[in-house]
Amino acid sequence: MPAACDSLLEDIEDIVSAQDVKPHDRKFVRKNVVPKVRKRNSQKNVQEDDDPPSDSIIPGVQKIWIRTWGCSHNNSDGEYMAGQLAAYGYKITENAAEADLWLLNSCTVKNPAEDHFRNSIKKAQENDKKVVLAGCVPQAQPRQDYLKGLSIIGVQQIDRVVEVVEETIKGHSVRLLGQKKDNGKRLGGARLDLPKIRKNPLIEIISINTGCLNACTYCKTKHARGDLASYPIEELVDRAKQSFQEGVCEIWLTSEDTGAYGRDIGTDLPTLLWKLVEVIPEGAMLRLGMTNPPYILEHLEEMAKILNHSRVYAFLHIPVQSASDSILMDMKREYCVADFKRVVDFLKEKVPGITIATDIICGFPGETDEDFQDTMKLVEEYKFPSLFINQFYPRPGTPAAKIHQVPALVKKQRTKDLSQLFHSYNPYDHKVGERQRVLVTEESFDSQFYVAHNRFYEQVLVPKDPDFMGTMVEVDIYEAGKHFMKGQPVSDAGVFTPSITRPLAKGEVSGLTEKFRYVLENGLRLKACPSAGIREKASSSSTAMHLPWQQRGGRLKMISVSLLLLAVLLTFYYGGV
Repeated sequence: MPAACDSLLEDIEDIVSAQDVKPHDRKFVRKNVVPKVRKRNSQKNVQEDDDPPSDSIIPGVQKIWIRTWGCSHNNSDGEYMAGQLAAYGYKITENAAEADLWLLNSCTVKNPAEDHFRNSIKKAQENDKKVVLAGCVPQAQPRQDYLKGLSIIGVQQIDRVVEVVEETIKGHSVRLLGQKKDNGKRLGGARLDLPKIRKNPLIEIISINTGCLNACTYCKTKHARGDLASYPIEELVDRAKQSFQEGVCEIWLTSEDTGAYGRDIGTDLPTLLWKLVEVIPEGAMLRLGMTNPPYILEHLEEMAKILNHSRVYAFLHIPVQSASDSILMDMKREYCVADFKRVVDFLKEKVPGITIATDIICGFPGETDEDFQDTMKLVEEYKFPSLFINQFYPRPGTPAAKIHQVPALVKKQRTKDLSQLFHSYNPYDHKVGERQRVLVTEESFDSQFYVAHNRFYEQVLVPKDPDFMGTMVEVDIYEAGKHFMKGQPVSDAGVFTPSITRPLAKGEVSGLTEKFRYVLENGLRLKACPSAGIREKASSSSTAMHLPWQQRGGRLKMISVSLLLLAVLLTFYYGGV
């Protein structure tokens, strides 16, 4: 049984030394080996237990708690890691206290998110939990003091999460932070056909690319995600098809900048979107992710046509960050306020009713009162229904952190002033009395309503009728708030179900091949299978294969299968038992 190791390993394979005696060599060195027979325990009453004994370090049977912070791209990564771990037999739990290992998937955009991440690490250590770190924080700054001695899995290495978790449970510290490349060209990341557990079985999050083409002076995410790397169109379309076959009725496209998609592989975002629209079932919907102004300017005509499509939400997230050209220049945003206005004005004209969401940073270094008032005027002019207001936080290692900072009290006051302006208008009051068709996909935070979205991705709360979940429903709007409307289902209207099959149950693993399912159901050893996302790997003491155990098999079943495998190995290595 391997002992804990203080030294860091660059890769799993480093655990096995090149000088170690191989099983094949051992066979010929020791020709006459007679295995000893261990006496059976004479206990009469052996209690079966679904969980392994407390001192067991058999990989694949532990409970794992996963916490994700940040954007939808990060959430998608978390879903993929959960799916792979569950597929190999680990139990994903929502109870942090009962978990054997915490997988913490971090966000590096703002200081508070990293503070929560750091505090969670400390809490895990105080509670003697094994810890694996993921996401943008350790990828961008793996040598920070509070990360020392902990296992890390990089943002492009999430397809190896099982290996990292397995070795961490054994007491090793493993770090995989490399980039995926093909013939020297950087790839988008892990494969899209890996098993995953969707947080919401009705919503599939697809990362169409990773990284970006910008070099914003305040951004730490660039240090983690790197330059633009796009997935091929055919892979993205295949992932969408698979999702619909598993009961998904809404797809979110995400990345650090969806508008830049394809520039590194000779294609563009509109080309991808038209291909995706072809495979979306009637009644299901597609939501576009964030795009920066420079890259959508080239495709305004095509984007307007796509956003008018019946299976695409008329919604677009376009961050402006500031309405001062001098601040935008200091941020290196590569556009001016006029560019942003041109995009918004064109889409509002060509896509009537479109929802434009935007972001604003308050208190960027060098921002004057005049600069901030320009931003206030922009919000007054457009009255954005969805506005993400962020107080500036200097992130370590970014150029903006080295510029003379706006005083903290000034930043706080500007954030407060902008928030008050945003809450001074109600964007949905004029929609009371309308009849809308909405897609129901989730439950409200207070569990009092189901949450649906209309054609413009505006939130509509509807009664909690189980028949509505995952369906299109016609409602009459009878109330409006700042962030939502309330709708009463029309009594004589039919309920339309867009999904082409029954959705997966909550917590069920998506994307399992028939071979993968057979192994999990029978508790057998699996050969390396690239199509199932399974590989041969080295353990800490031999070249044994990874053995996925069936979680519900119980302790006795594990012991029986272990003895059977031992007999097979002895036969192979020593010529017979």
